[in-house]
Amino acid sequence: MASQQSMNSNSSSMSKSRSRSGSMPQLLCYHNDIAPIRVVKHDGPTRGKRFYGCSHWPRTCGFFKWADESDEVRELQFKLFEKDTEIAELELENSLLQEKVKELKQTNLKNRDQLEEILLENSVTREGMYTATADKKLYVFLLMSWVFFSVVYMFQK
Repeated sequence: MASQQSMNSNSSSMSKSRSRSGSMPQLLCYHNDIAPIRVVKHDGPTRGKRFYGCSHWPRTCGFFKWADESDEVRELQFKLFEKDTEIAELELENSLLQEKVKELKQTNLKNRDQLEEILLENSVTREGMYTATADKKLYVFLLMSWVFFSVVYMFQK
């Protein structure tokens, strides 16, 4: 890590800060400040290559990112934004579904109460039917016994 920081300081020390970033995205260094775009000025394979560096150079926080890698960062930030949006939408849908579940539970309780009332009425009605049926059977039995008694009485005379 120390060798990377010294390498970052060396490349930053030979770099020049630019005040305008054009169409490049703004990134924040570890100090949470905007990291300026710098250009490598020393001779080597990276000469002229742009990079983001700490805005507090030479007392750097160690932040370093090649400018062409920032597109990947921007894409990842956009994907993160999309996922955050999707999560927010799913949380909203979840809360709506939870409200729907509460409504359905209340409806279920009301329906159960109504069902209990109907079953109670049904049992009362059945009890009344059984009583009426028993009464009819008793009347039929009494009538038949009177008829039998009458027939027996007539044969005895």
